[in-house]
Amino acid sequence: MKIPFVSFLPMEKELRNDIYDAFDRVFTRSWYIEGVEDEAFEQAFADYCGTEYCVGVGNGLDALMLALKALDIGEGDEVIVPSNTYIATALAVTYVGATPVFVEPDIRTYNINHSLIEAAITEKTKAIIPVHLYGQVCEMDSILEIARKHNLRVVEDCAQAHGATYKGQKVGTFGDVAGFSFYPGKNLGALGDAGAVVTNNKDIADKIRALGNYGSDYKYHHIYKGNNSRLDEMQAAFLNAKLPHLDKMNVERRRIASMYTSGINNPKIIKPYVLPDCIPVWHIYAIRCAERDALEKYLNEKGISTNKHYPIPIHLQKCYKDLNIPEGSLSIAEEISYTELSIPLYYGMTDEEVKYVIDAINMFKE
Repeated sequence: MKIPFVSFLPMEKELRNDIYDAFDRVFTRSWYIEGVEDEAFEQAFADYCGTEYCVGVGNGLDALMLALKALDIGEGDEVIVPSNTYIATALAVTYVGATPVFVEPDIRTYNINHSLIEAAITEKTKAIIPVHLYGQVCEMDSILEIARKHNLRVVEDCAQAHGATYKGQKVGTFGDVAGFSFYPGKNLGALGDAGAVVTNNKDIADKIRALGNYGSDYKYHHIYKGNNSRLDEMQAAFLNAKLPHLDKMNVERRRIASMYTSGINNPKIIKPYVLPDCIPVWHIYAIRCAERDALEKYLNEKGISTNKHYPIPIHLQKCYKDLNIPEGSLSIAEEISYTELSIPLYYGMTDEEVKYVIDAINMFKE
């Protein structure tokens, strides 16, 4: 049996007519930037998240970068980020001229360990970026308490957690502002690059909108040295077609994840841990194994595609050599990087396919 790591075919087959209708609406109007589709999606996504405002942007990295810019974070400032995350989180900090300060994750959840944050705070620290990695949610009560105590901003990175909740509250509604990615592989994905920022603060929302439009609050009037990062009408239309189905697709992802959690019983495998107050959306089902590379080779030979998130931690990437963080300094992030393996999980995956993956993992004996 051949099982891809991810497949869009079941979803695309189900939503084909809606997607084609979305394309036709935009093409017929001949209006491609800052139009009715963008406006409709921003309102719908704000309503979905439970925030007052949503601003569409070009991608998830821009969402974080513009959020930091809007909070006046820049040269000389420090921003706390998890040591275990996709590099976009750190790049957003770098792009505004600030310095990312890495804090280790909880080895159980892979998310930032709130108990280690205070030790990393200095007089230069201006914000914390908790990343809801793999569709799990950070322990936001503790993070917000630390932020209030030290007068820090909180920018949520929700790129992998559309619809996830902590204590019944959706991600994106805890901090000052939150960034989302709609990269095609996300739980809510466009058909190209796209992103959004959500917030309950009108001033922040207005500033982000201007910053993403060349720093312009109205045509040819530029109040900031801005960027070109706007959610185009075509991608907004596709997202409008897909958003009403997001909860249903998240429920199915949770069902598949539950099958994995209950079915995988190989003692060599460490399964993901879910916090009691967290309802994840399982963007990724990440297992760990000391013999990760052998497991990956074994599964691939059985026709099961896998992925590694992320095989080289950020502090050991060549582009961040200037931070002078030697190997071994962030041992938990390194441990996760060297042992994590992501197994197939996508909407439309059949029970037969899930059971095939489970059986293969349980038979691994390398």
